[in-house]
Amino acid sequence: MKRKKVLIISYYWPPCGGIGVLRCLKIAKYLRHFGWEPIVFTAEDAHYPNIDYSNDKDIPDGITILKQKIWEPYHIYKWITGKKKDANVNNVFYTKSEKAGLAHQFSVWIRSNFFIPDARKFWIQPSVKFLLQYLDENPVDAIFSNGPPHSNTRIATLLKQKTGIPFLADFQDPWTQVDYYQLLHLTKWADDKHHRLEQDVFKHADAVSIVSPTWKNDLKEIGAKNVSVIPWGYDQDDFKNIKRQIDEKFTLTHLGIMGYDRNPSVLFKVLKDLIEEVEDFENDVEIKLVGQVDFSVLEAIQLNGIEGILNLVGSVSRSEALQLCCNSNLLLLLLNQQSNALGRIPGKLFEYLAARRPIIVLGAEESDATTIVLESKGGVGANYEDYDKIKKIIIDYYQQYKTGNLQNPVNSHIQQYSNQSLTKKVAALLDSII
Repeated sequence: MKRKKVLIISYYWPPCGGIGVLRCLKIAKYLRHFGWEPIVFTAEDAHYPNIDYSNDKDIPDGITILKQKIWEPYHIYKWITGKKKDANVNNVFYTKSEKAGLAHQFSVWIRSNFFIPDARKFWIQPSVKFLLQYLDENPVDAIFSNGPPHSNTRIATLLKQKTGIPFLADFQDPWTQVDYYQLLHLTKWADDKHHRLEQDVFKHADAVSIVSPTWKNDLKEIGAKNVSVIPWGYDQDDFKNIKRQIDEKFTLTHLGIMGYDRNPSVLFKVLKDLIEEVEDFENDVEIKLVGQVDFSVLEAIQLNGIEGILNLVGSVSRSEALQLCCNSNLLLLLLNQQSNALGRIPGKLFEYLAARRPIIVLGAEESDATTIVLESKGGVGANYEDYDKIKKIIIDYYQQYKTGNLQNPVNSHIQQYSNQSLTKKVAALLDSII
């Protein structure tokens, strides 16, 4: 049977590394199973935060990949702030290597008010022109965009306006409701424009999808219609070649960005106190931080004098990250300490579940993420400031570690969160709008 065609608009695409690339990549990988042929439009010469060629294996054979050159202003930001040419500045709202100076604040003001919806704004009009020409000769049945960056979303919205092709707008993070939106130094004009462009999406999209139930309700409150929840997920293929060998040390591992608003300072205090109170604890315990870490987190570690148990792993390939995840005794899931944290379900949560290692969630215990962990019997949760509960959790797991009981994997039914199952939902949404 002939497949229907969907144009997927995504700035992130291999060889991009990090979590952001996975949503569209995994959807494209499995769409053919459900009667849809993906055609991917992405950026050429993009300024990706890191490069990871291990993602290439997930690109479907023979897929059509369209590219349009992009100009991004990151080199100007680096020049203004005196950063090295190879510095990763894509996540400056979450992590910094030092306290922000005037140059950084000025750059953020410029970005906030002149680069709307984001730093890829100059890619929008050339992309629309290119895609209108392509679609004139190569018709598709639907358009799928993923944001942020919401330049993707804007391209798709303009295409929908000009062609009438059914459009599914996907959000891995909200637009004006995202946590870092409040960090933008917006003039009233810029704030109004963001909201106007966002409303344009809700007006023209035939369906909207987002990653969590709370954020679904948040979007509906500001006018989005026909909203579905499509969470992040895990791909079992990514775990096939991993040889599980649990660390000898009592390891607590965190994957991904550890920003200023995910600073587990009370946890560090607990570890400091346990080092003083429990014999052998200092020799047994190790914190592994994999990815970017904000300077405030490192300051909190130094303040508690626990640098000796810190393993600052840095950025690694996806396969290495998953290996570290599967080998760790415990996995840390830190929710943003922001107003929209109840709906924040980090993509790594589902890979943590697939790794089958106990998870400690720090953040609001009524959050969507904590609910998933508890329902999946994948771990426990505590508020960031709950010293007594965090200490009890660490002591309980440490006692299991000392007696050898922590080696047992987490066994729970999580098939509903597989990328294949979730792509089936995407395909069903696409079917519904055509």
